Amino acid sequence: MSSRRPLIAALTTAALAAGGLAGFAATGTASATSPQNTAAAAPTTGGVKIAYYDQWSVYGNAFYPKHLDTRGIAGKLDILNYSFGNIHPTDLTCFQANKAAGDDNNPNAGDGAGDSYADYQRTFNAATSVDGVADRWDQPIAGVFNQFKKLKVKYPKLKINISLGGWTFSKYFHDAAKTDASRKKLVTSCINQYLKGDLPVADGYGGVGSAAGIFDGIDIDWEYPGSNGGHLGNHVGPEDKANFTLLLAEFRKQLDAYGAANGGKKYLLTAAMPAGQDKIKHIETDKVGAYLDYANVMTYDMHGSWRTAGPTYHQSPLYSPASDPTDPIAPGTEKYSIDNAVKAWIDGSPAYGIAGGFPAKKLTLGYEMYYRGWKNVPAGTTNGLGQSANGGSAPRPLSQAAGIANYKELGGIVDNPATTFWDDQAKASYFYKDGEFFTGLDKRSIKARADYAHQRGLGGAMLYSLIGLDEQTTLLNDIVAAVGPSPVDPNPQPTPTPTPTPSNPNPTPSPSNPGPGCTAAAWTAGGTYNTNALVSHKGRVWKAGWWTQGEEPGTTGQWGVWRDQGAC
Repeated sequence: MSSRRPLIAALTTAALAAGGLAGFAATGTASATSPQNTAAAAPTTGGVKIAYYDQWSVYGNAFYPKHLDTRGIAGKLDILNYSFGNIHPTDLTCFQANKAAGDDNNPNAGDGAGDSYADYQRTFNAATSVDGVADRWDQPIAGVFNQFKKLKVKYPKLKINISLGGWTFSKYFHDAAKTDASRKKLVTSCINQYLKGDLPVADGYGGVGSAAGIFDGIDIDWEYPGSNGGHLGNHVGPEDKANFTLLLAEFRKQLDAYGAANGGKKYLLTAAMPAGQDKIKHIETDKVGAYLDYANVMTYDMHGSWRTAGPTYHQSPLYSPASDPTDPIAPGTEKYSIDNAVKAWIDGSPAYGIAGGFPAKKLTLGYEMYYRGWKNVPAGTTNGLGQSANGGSAPRPLSQAAGIANYKELGGIVDNPATTFWDDQAKASYFYKDGEFFTGLDKRSIKARADYAHQRGLGGAMLYSLIGLDEQTTLLNDIVAAVGPSPVDPNPQPTPTPTPTPSNPNPTPSPSNPGPGCTAAAWTAGGTYNTNALVSHKGRVWKAGWWTQGEEPGTTGQWGVWRDQGAC
């Protein structure tokens, strides 16, 4: 394990800044949901819940896929994004490697890096496995991928995406998106590796189809098209604006074709998106929504201790009031806030070259599972808000970076009346104790953010990342309560009403009593079914679109494996 520590440290430090230390600014148009008028639009449903599970979770944090089950996390989510896959520097394809990423100050930090060991080679014992069964030497794959396969047996409604890019691995998106041929090559390689499951053989694991059926889609985390605000050394160019749209179109085209060839399955395409006006202007906001299921706006990392002397301020203010002591990202642009970001995506800002026009129902707001902080902050009259500072807060053992702390590392200062404070103008919480000032989420700020999303008709919430949760999953529970129920499947499968018979006037279909006239074998929860397998269940015949185990026919709607063939 010691040989993997450079990878963990590099990725953890960089990925907790996955918002790219991005600024937030948007339009000059007055908002109907400004601090002066917070109740304009009627609330609407939009409860999708998307969360990131990081590749490096299985190391120092000992946060295993099993904990997504035992801590009640998986059942509260709709989509789980596994972060991150990388793009090969010369082939410009999805690939697997077992190479640690370099130091974050290295422009080539992510070149050729990856963690195939965590993905599909690391073995789990019975105590750390999702189903309590230890990995064997002769199984096709091990690692997180195999644990996800077991997790989906328990939670067949949960969709899992592979997330490509992130802060450290976005360098070669620019190159891969340049031409029609390079776009096709990248997308085909990603589908082959992650959806078809064709993994390179390594240490006895992998092979053609070895990871088939694990992933339900692809998440694009390009940080950032057309902007030099990403990782040091990233390749960028003005052509990125159009090419990003074309890349998403190619992903959508090939995902739909692959789904059509596999029983009509719907494969997801999502993207982590910037919220800084300086970065949004490089995206065709009025076009990309045609290809995405969700755009997850990184509404965090607006301010932090990279401004070592302060002034201290919120990392994710809902609004930017006149009292905001920070500077805008550029002369003439607005300051960072969630409201300004949403206005840019939906309403647009012609003065800054932002078209707007993104569908509100496909836009989710980011909820950070960590806190940014400063040390040696005087209390002043505001309990540290807007005060001078002396660098980032002390590094915590798990976050491993000055100025960052996970929820589980703050020792009870969050939602503690003695240490928790509220900025009613920004609609944001902050925390102050013993000269340390932290900014992030608590119950009140979560509720304010979710209420705002409902008022604007947004799609729901994105959590970055689950590694920051405590064992009681406090922040997740608060977000679930505030965001509300998940969206209703637009095309649910009907549950048939049994037809009474003289011998049994009120029959209840079951695996042992599949229904009148059913000749296909009855579906069982422990059965394994290949593509085109036929089963009978509750009086109807069902056909499998791809390999499956544990997914009950008629319960998972348009995204499910089973296709209704009609009544028996």
